[in-house]
Amino acid sequence: MFKRLTTDTFNWILIIGVVLFIFEIAFFHGGTIVSALFSGLFVYIGWKYFNKLWGKILFWLSLISFVLAVLNILAVRFFIIALIILFMINYSKSKKVAKHFEPILPGEEIKQEMLVEIKPLFDHTFFDDLKTEESSYQWRDINIHGAFGDRVIDLSNTVLPNDTAVISIRHLVGNIEIYVPYEVEVSISHSSVFGRVHILGQHHWKLLNKTILYQTENYDSAQPRVKIITSLFSGDLEVRRV
Repeated sequence: MFKRLTTDTFNWILIIGVVLFIFEIAFFHGGTIVSALFSGLFVYIGWKYFNKLWGKILFWLSLISFVLAVLNILAVRFFIIALIILFMINYSKSKKVAKHFEPILPGEEIKQEMLVEIKPLFDHTFFDDLKTEESSYQWRDINIHGAFGDRVIDLSNTVLPNDTAVISIRHLVGNIEIYVPYEVEVSISHSSVFGRVHILGQHHWKLLNKTILYQTENYDSAQPRVKIITSLFSGDLEVRRV
């Protein structure tokens, strides 16, 4: 279904959803949205203390409250209705349009480029902590996003390539820790709404809706090097040498 969805159609659905989201905040004071945010916060607290009885109770009650609050948001209801309509339209089209097969003539070559699928270091998770392996591991560029939890990247247990390694993390609530060996040059671009930053001895104790950029002195001319791009809504970033 999503393969047949055009970019324009997706953009219109997204725009209408955003308009409904703003409309609910402006005229209904965002009641259900605030409830969803608070429920999400309690879900995170319950998950962190899930090993305790009160944590389990808090997690499941908050999760039910979160789901109900989300389903009451106008934009979410619109996306569900749009999804059902798109499914019905695409199903109707698939019944009318027959598959088209092209015969391969004798002697005709099919040139297909060989690709190798590489497994990423991390899978996307919304309610869990992520940490690189404590033993040696093969480096792959990191491009992840999440909602709650901490992210710990230790580059001392891997061998970086002879060009630029990339770490890109987009996160909602939680802390990010990145450990970089002394011989590696570093470039850091970090944006945050609330939080603190500790980068190689430089400290920002109160970061409020701000973007900061740092790079080591020989980053443009020396290798290996790592480019770090992080984005947080609320949380701390720490980059230090190991």
